Amino acid sequence: MTRVVTDQKAPWRSGARRTKIVAIGAAALIAGGVAISPSAFGDAPPPKHPAAEIHKPSPVPDRIILTPTTTPSTSQRVTWRAEAPAEWARAEILEAPRALGDVVPPTGAVTRLSALASTAVNTSLGYASTYHTVEFTGLTPNTRYTYRVGDGSNWSEWIDFTTAAADFAPFSFIYYGDAQNYIDSAVPRVFRQAFADRPKAKAIVNAGDLIDHANSEEQWGQWYKASGFIDGQINNISVPGNHEYSGGLSQFWRPQFPYPDNGPGNPELKQTVYSLDYQGVRFVALDSNHQSNAALMAAQTAWLEGVLKDNPNKWTVVTFHHPVYSTTGSRNNAQVRNQWGPLFEKYGVDLVLQGHDHSYGRGNVATNRRSAAVHDGTVYAVSVSGGKMYQLNNGQNWTGNGAEVTSTSQNTQLYQLIDVEQGTLRYESRYANGQHHDGFLIRKNDQGERTVNELRTPQNTVGQQVTVDRTTVDVKGTVAVSAYGYDPAEKVAVHLRAAGSTGDTGRDEDRVATVTADELGRVTYALTVPTSANAGSAYEVFLTSKNQKITSPAISVTGWKVDVQARAHCVGTTAHVSVTARNADAGPLDVELVTPYGSRKVSDVAPGKSASQAFTSRARSVPAGTATVKVTGTVDGDPVTMRVEVPFDAASCD
Repeated sequence: MTRVVTDQKAPWRSGARRTKIVAIGAAALIAGGVAISPSAFGDAPPPKHPAAEIHKPSPVPDRIILTPTTTPSTSQRVTWRAEAPAEWARAEILEAPRALGDVVPPTGAVTRLSALASTAVNTSLGYASTYHTVEFTGLTPNTRYTYRVGDGSNWSEWIDFTTAAADFAPFSFIYYGDAQNYIDSAVPRVFRQAFADRPKAKAIVNAGDLIDHANSEEQWGQWYKASGFIDGQINNISVPGNHEYSGGLSQFWRPQFPYPDNGPGNPELKQTVYSLDYQGVRFVALDSNHQSNAALMAAQTAWLEGVLKDNPNKWTVVTFHHPVYSTTGSRNNAQVRNQWGPLFEKYGVDLVLQGHDHSYGRGNVATNRRSAAVHDGTVYAVSVSGGKMYQLNNGQNWTGNGAEVTSTSQNTQLYQLIDVEQGTLRYESRYANGQHHDGFLIRKNDQGERTVNELRTPQNTVGQQVTVDRTTVDVKGTVAVSAYGYDPAEKVAVHLRAAGSTGDTGRDEDRVATVTADELGRVTYALTVPTSANAGSAYEVFLTSKNQKITSPAISVTGWKVDVQARAHCVGTTAHVSVTARNADAGPLDVELVTPYGSRKVSDVAPGKSASQAFTSRARSVPAGTATVKVTGTVDGDPVTMRVEVPFDAASCD
């Protein structure tokens, strides 16, 4: 009997059958929304499926992962697990075709090669897992390839990857902190959301503690399942954390991760300390698990300085497990901070990506701060992708060691997206649900100068962020003004306005210049205080542009040296207000005395001399008030006026 399958939908039948279907559907809805007693399904749930059954190998390849070589534009390593004899482990590769299946690649299009290594790892589940590695060589830069691995009979699916460009080209990569715990439940959604956000990422950086128990076959199996197919098409750059060590490095590490063997040369550091260049970025991997071993730390430190000093790449990213500045508890990695930290700053490392603390922290050396939203130093980040959480320590390990923490988070799973361009590197941290947490943009020129700019928000693009070299200045004196956080070539209006002014637009009469931000988003300007400024008053520099409206601290404009007094008094039954201005300056001054009851101008008041006047009110009393003294002198031949207001008390002459 032949069964015909069609996508045509059968019509609803009437009567009892339809009623039964509706009733079943309603019951299903109730079951989904209401707690049901265990007796509804039996006294106990089904037994947990044994880990040995879940993760046991077969002749069909699994745990397929890309690991980079030192020549990623022309070669690529692939590692997989399978029950396959070493002599039969092999791979096939061709330039990615438009179709496979019924479409057979032309003769000679497919290259076949044998595995260069096959290593059996005895597991805790009663079987051995054998890892095979193949290296594709002679590839064309920036070219998409399709490959599969197997034993000639049992093959993986066809998988695609793209080689690196021979020179700089923009790309993205993903960074994770510790997965370690809840690998089979909480971690997969983080990995998958990150991939959904950057499906064309070229690399994934893992900062250690991928698993909780170094030699657990079950946990390594969970880690591979968490990523699924992703590992087979994106290069993996990982370093070991303390949980990859148990009486030595995990026996899984080197068979799974055949990283470049270009580290310091110590056997203990093989394929845990390495470097590689990818499209204008130098990635440096360090092993921070040896802080108590002076020889291994010294070897890494010397090697690190060499790869940082002799670095032709514009961008540098370093990763290891134990943070330079810890975000949680009383942890303190002094050896890492003291030996490696100065090198990061000296050689301009852009990102230091770390884990271990099961929380999030991001910051920098405090002396690199240039404005509220900009610094120009190395960025240190700590993150966590797994479900195990620690509480923050209020930044005490940062501030206690000359650093500042600018963003933190606890009880959150995160992933980080890094986008590399020729002149910028953009970093964003997101929660497991895809929501934004933190981010910044590094701008860098060909001379190695850079600015690290917080991603703009309504809060960090206003307020006091303009720097001035002095807060007291003479009329016609010069103030050096600087500010950060602009787009390259952004036009910025420079205003000098009364201190404490409100409003987010500058008045035309206050504008003194328009300047252009440089390639790093910096603005500098030598502001000469105009003669129209009122000596003796306070001003602020106000910068307005498309992206920012920011101010400087108050600047006091120095006035002429004049001693001013005012008092109300009686002459008989008539109240008078007397004002005296004594010239304490070095040159002659013109003085104008102004009260509600009259005014008087006195020219060329000599140094040490005074201008004074008693103004009659023609009344028996005067209320408390204010007298104004206008003092004018010359600076470089230009008149400069200072205005001084002095109060006087009330007087009654009854």
